[in-house]
Amino acid sequence: MKLKSRILTFLLVIVVLFAAMGGTVKGILDDVKLGLDLQGGFEVLYEVEPLDGQEITPSILTDTTSALNNRVDQFGVSEPSIQVEGENRIRVQLAGLDDQSSARELLSSTAELTFRDVNDNVLMDGTDLVEGGAAGTFNDSNQPIVTLKLKDASKFASVTKQVSEMPEGQNLLVVWLDFEEGVDSYAQEVLKPKEDQKFVSAARVGQVLNTTDVMIEGNFTVQETKDLASVLNAGALPVKLTEVFSTSVGAQFGEHALKSTVYAGIIGSVLIFLFLMFYYRLPGLIANITLVIYIYLNLLIFVLINGVLTLPGIAGLVLGIAMAVDANILTAERIREELRIGKTIKQAFAEGTKSSWSAILDANVTSFIAAVVLFYFGTSSVKGFATILVISILISFLTAVWGSRILLGLLVNSGYFDNKPGFFGVRKSKIHSIEENVSSLDLSTNFDRFDFVHTRKRYFTLSIILILAGAIVLGLFKLNLGIDFASGTRVDVLAQESLTEEKVSSYMESIGYPSDDIIISGETQNIAAIQYTEEFTQQQILEIKEKMHEEFGAEPNVSAVSSIVGQELVKNAIYALIIAAIGIIIYVAIRFEWRMGIASIIGVLHDIFLMVAIFSFTRFEVDLTFIAALLTVVGYSINDKIVTFDRIRENLDRVKKIENSDELAEIVNKSLRQTLGRSVNIVLNIAFVVVALLLFGAEAIRNFSWALFLGLLAGTYSSIYISAQIWYSIMKKGLNKTGGKIDVERKKKQWGSDEPVV
Repeated sequence: MKLKSRILTFLLVIVVLFAAMGGTVKGILDDVKLGLDLQGGFEVLYEVEPLDGQEITPSILTDTTSALNNRVDQFGVSEPSIQVEGENRIRVQLAGLDDQSSARELLSSTAELTFRDVNDNVLMDGTDLVEGGAAGTFNDSNQPIVTLKLKDASKFASVTKQVSEMPEGQNLLVVWLDFEEGVDSYAQEVLKPKEDQKFVSAARVGQVLNTTDVMIEGNFTVQETKDLASVLNAGALPVKLTEVFSTSVGAQFGEHALKSTVYAGIIGSVLIFLFLMFYYRLPGLIANITLVIYIYLNLLIFVLINGVLTLPGIAGLVLGIAMAVDANILTAERIREELRIGKTIKQAFAEGTKSSWSAILDANVTSFIAAVVLFYFGTSSVKGFATILVISILISFLTAVWGSRILLGLLVNSGYFDNKPGFFGVRKSKIHSIEENVSSLDLSTNFDRFDFVHTRKRYFTLSIILILAGAIVLGLFKLNLGIDFASGTRVDVLAQESLTEEKVSSYMESIGYPSDDIIISGETQNIAAIQYTEEFTQQQILEIKEKMHEEFGAEPNVSAVSSIVGQELVKNAIYALIIAAIGIIIYVAIRFEWRMGIASIIGVLHDIFLMVAIFSFTRFEVDLTFIAALLTVVGYSINDKIVTFDRIRENLDRVKKIENSDELAEIVNKSLRQTLGRSVNIVLNIAFVVVALLLFGAEAIRNFSWALFLGLLAGTYSSIYISAQIWYSIMKKGLNKTGGKIDVERKKKQWGSDEPVV
């Protein structure tokens, strides 16, 4: 009866969960908001500058965002994002926008309309217009014009009377948009070719006009009349907006990036599912079920908080899957150990889930610290990555810890799996009798032949050599900084045919934008990345986009970053790393002890430096996604070291005294052997994802994937051969000072242990 009820409850829970997810997942996917890099669009960061020397106050920023919102409404963009950043910046994101050129021009225009005479005296301005009274239409000759509705006919009559009385040839009413005092003048503009003149129109006034209806005629296109009417109806901005960062993504790039990255994510996830199923058997099956729930909840919460999914965000979601596996693997490994020392299935499940809790908690908290710091200091798409990572860590507690234990507990407590250790991946030949009184310290591992402690000096030497070589490489080659940090302009084009550096270089030179920094990539060599050290103007960007669209059949992505923003990004990246390191070391010192905290941070700094040196040597570009990868590696590296030190702490708790350095070395060695299997499996699972992203993911996150892959290898290496060995060396010196003994019982409070003692 008990067997049937537990199994039926398990099946019922699974059916209800998957039915609920199956019935709602399509709606959730449809509601996911895609970022610029996945559907195309336009993003610009404006520096807000006063027009008349006034102070930029919160109310002025609010007025400016309202005016920008009004203008965006004219474009018909769904769910635009306009946010104030800092004290004098506004970020505008318009995803899915087709006419990016018009948007760029209309957004930054202050739209200050003035009616002047030929001597540049102001006669009327935008305040004389009826709100929303501008419209694009046609005159009797079927020429595009803009009509305006004025508030006061008598004022217009007075103005036209004044202009009509001026000498012939000077009786013109000149209409200006964004006239700059001391820079613009009618006398200068009239000498220029007609197409280069800045004023909107110059109409001859021969009589008094007593009306509220005004027509502005000029050499307009239909689109120009619509744009002018839209800007005038949206209202003048109370400030001047200067672009300090901008990026535009073509729809083809967005579609290509979305498909390739989702495809890579599916492949990586399937590989993880298969590995868990075949290696961990029943716990692996439960882990797969909770991982599906985990993915669903991630997307659900992301939609509920109105998040915007970006390319790094998808990478963060897929990476989060691999990180969520950690809790399942830790628990499964602990259950295996309990089974091998002779405990029953039910006892092993109870003890294994209990003993794995401390390592899971500590590892996730340290990763959470890194994710929160990344969110605080990140910008744009990096914030999306950090948001996904934060959500992933929180949900993994709900699914991988709580959910997995409930589902696995239903099966274990049904009694069906009693005396069937094979369902947990344990052969009966590996199981000791309970009468043997074997502890986990006595169990053999696949790594018993490795003596990590007594070979530590050769690995210290290897790391020192690598660090010195890295320092030389950095000194010689520096870092290949992307425009995010070095400032400048980057142009990416997804062509319909294969490209070569020579072909792209020749074409860019022919249109007046030569570059020596051109990289060809893509499966069919159809993606070109062209970089410039100077920041292009708005007009230059529009010109490049137009000409390259004609040549390559696709609109290029263009990103421009000013030196100010580049310097701030470098500063924020350094702050993020320092603050994350301080937060982690404080937490580790509180939960464990300060020596473990210091050893952990030294190991993490070792990993960071090696990653930076390798990127310098390989000339991989360092951009914002590299910083995201760097902080992710910091989280993983600390995670791995926490699990290692947690096991060292637990094994120390099992003894009363350490009599000499050999006993301490044996405990460190045993702890590393016990956790190495888990570390290898975690790296293998994350590697599935990273390699899939490298092989099949979008080009934009290729460097992100490389950084993760290198960081994972460095993190596992440093946990075993750097951090644990530094801690051992410090403790060994302490042994020498205390006559070769450590009273572990007296130090248990210092360890902060909450692990069970066998």
